[in-house]
Amino acid sequence: MAARRGSRLPSPALAARLRLLVLDVDGTLTDGALYFGADGEQLKVFHVRDGHGVKLLQAAGITVAVISGRKHAAVVRRCRDLGIRYVIQGAEDKSRALDVLLAKLKLDVSQVACIGDDTPDIALFGRVALGIAVADAHPLALAAAHRVTTLPGGRGAVREACDWLLDARSRA
Repeated sequence: MAARRGSRLPSPALAARLRLLVLDVDGTLTDGALYFGADGEQLKVFHVRDGHGVKLLQAAGITVAVISGRKHAAVVRRCRDLGIRYVIQGAEDKSRALDVLLAKLKLDVSQVACIGDDTPDIALFGRVALGIAVADAHPLALAAAHRVTTLPGGRGAVREACDWLLDARSRA
């Protein structure tokens, strides 16, 4: 199935049953670049609109979680600022990490959407009700996703997807 690009909303029925949005970090919540300071400090840049979209989704009753293959203190800080309680970093197997999260939350994959950008996210796309790739995702992730944003990772793609879900839920 070819992924759909743009503003066509998910069905209201699908949006209404979603209870969890799982986010990747590098390339999804960030632009995927790794920034290093002179002392070797790594920095991550997050987009404020993505954060606001996360807060709006949580206010609508959808839990937001992070599953990332990398570990970084800035992710913990950003998630704390956004009220994201479920943060799994260093996940070599994102599908297994999702299973742990689903068991903890007592949810089923049919209640989950996922946003990602690269091949480690493909297994999640194949399992969840709605797999979303950011516009500048790896071609294999683009092909595996159900939907593709018009905006790139770290530049409002997460907000775009949150808006889709909220708009579709309002029609349910």
